[in-house]
Amino acid sequence: MQNQGKGIIEFGQEFLENHASGHHILYLSVIGEIEGHELASERTKTTKYEHLLPLLARAQDDREIDGVLILINTLGGDCSCGLAVAEMIASMDKPVVSLIIGDSHSIGVPLSVASDYTVIAPTATMLIHPVRLSGTVIGAPQTFEYFKLIQDRILNFIEGHSGAKKEDLEKMMMKKGMMAKDLGTILVGEDAVKAGLADAVGGIADALAWLHQKISSEK
Repeated sequence: MQNQGKGIIEFGQEFLENHASGHHILYLSVIGEIEGHELASERTKTTKYEHLLPLLARAQDDREIDGVLILINTLGGDCSCGLAVAEMIASMDKPVVSLIIGDSHSIGVPLSVASDYTVIAPTATMLIHPVRLSGTVIGAPQTFEYFKLIQDRILNFIEGHSGAKKEDLEKMMMKKGMMAKDLGTILVGEDAVKAGLADAVGGIADALAWLHQKISSEK
């Protein structure tokens, strides 16, 4: 576990060593736009999925790492790549906790619920909205079928890894009036827990307390 300073600067990662418990935790940040197959502008703060995937693979394979803490503050990004990261998180057999500080919007929702336990700060938000694609959109039936396919993949994943039902998610996704000139639903803190998208309202102490307890119970 060397070059910790370099890890936090380049990848938003850090190793947390609890000397009382002896647990080793990998901390990862998902901040800004989730950059995928296309590069974002130089002025955009991004988390690159090609960085997250190998870090998660290492966490799974490294016997010294007992669990993972993921801090999330994202407005979304590339749907396909965000879902790939979410699938990676969900497939890990080590305890993973997500902490939403700020926002977990759009494809950030699957990332948040992919962990074993999700904590959301009292003022943090989760946003459910219809799938959007940037760039040129061809006005053909196949295009809309593709949109629906992506949307169903995301909703099925969220339903499978949270307490929310697909029909309720679809209603939130298409809700009018909450967002100016748009569709969707914003859930703040406790509202996300009531909707089944988060397990508890809290902060870093709560997330780490759950993670240490989970690690101890599995050892």
